Amino acid sequence: MRSRLSTRRGKPDLPPLMLARFEEMGFDLSQFVPALLRPPSQTFRINTLKGSREQVLKSLSLLEPEPVGWNDLVFRIKDRQKLGNLLEHFLGLIYAQDASSTIPVTVLDPQPDEEILDMAAAPGSKATQIAAAMANTGLLVANDVSPKRIPSLTANLDRSGVLNTVVTRLPGQAYGHIAAERFDRVLIDAPCSSEGTLSRSFRALEIWSKSAIKRLSATQRNLIMSAYYSLKPGGVMVYSTCTFAPEENEGTVSHLLDKFPDAIVEPTDLEGLNSQPGFSEWRGEEFNPAVKNILRLFPHEHDGEGFCVARISKPN
Repeated sequence: MRSRLSTRRGKPDLPPLMLARFEEMGFDLSQFVPALLRPPSQTFRINTLKGSREQVLKSLSLLEPEPVGWNDLVFRIKDRQKLGNLLEHFLGLIYAQDASSTIPVTVLDPQPDEEILDMAAAPGSKATQIAAAMANTGLLVANDVSPKRIPSLTANLDRSGVLNTVVTRLPGQAYGHIAAERFDRVLIDAPCSSEGTLSRSFRALEIWSKSAIKRLSATQRNLIMSAYYSLKPGGVMVYSTCTFAPEENEGTVSHLLDKFPDAIVEPTDLEGLNSQPGFSEWRGEEFNPAVKNILRLFPHEHDGEGFCVARISKPN
């Protein structure tokens, strides 16, 4: 049973079980927890479907945007004003997005004229990033299972000037059957326990539990299998979460590798990004050695939310 959250100076006391797990992962809690709860710098991504990099930077020059270093379209600002209130946001010139959240699509590296599936697309931050990288060519299928989240997805696609996208509302697990070996690239930004987003919202604490991690892990394993089935031979997929739980990250990728030993977890290194490799084991479970190529982001080591990203290719 989940207990009511207590707070201290406006910040929650993290559940003892969560803290124990973080410590077991090797984190120094005196550094890790304050960084986890501290809001990162405000960041935005330039939407090249609506304007050039130079045009947008000139328009926002008073905010003194600073590049993140590993993606030339993603910038930080020191000003704490809400980016969503800017005219540039309403015009679709920028997308207010945590820097970590832009990494899965950066790693996916979409190309023009491809067919791409975003399996859990709402509210659209990554789908709009994919469409921009494709220059509105090819076909992007933006899928989400939740009817409540579809309106925000379509609104963000419209605001961003996306024209190459079909929106669907299906369980992600269905795509491995209805679109087997159809897509050049697949993104599965999986539903997760969201431990890495506590700087933005404490809602994750309301649903967090050991049983929730177990349930989400089962869902993620079904989704990653479906994503791999829907990928063309020679194609590339990215599996990502915004949580630290090894069961939801290395455990899920290891499950795929157990079923498809020829799947390749590619090394991922973005210049200028302070990241760590995947865990080799958790609580006595040895993961497939290839999960070391997973990219992990921790809030006490970089200015952004916690994330985990795996780039997986399917042999021809």
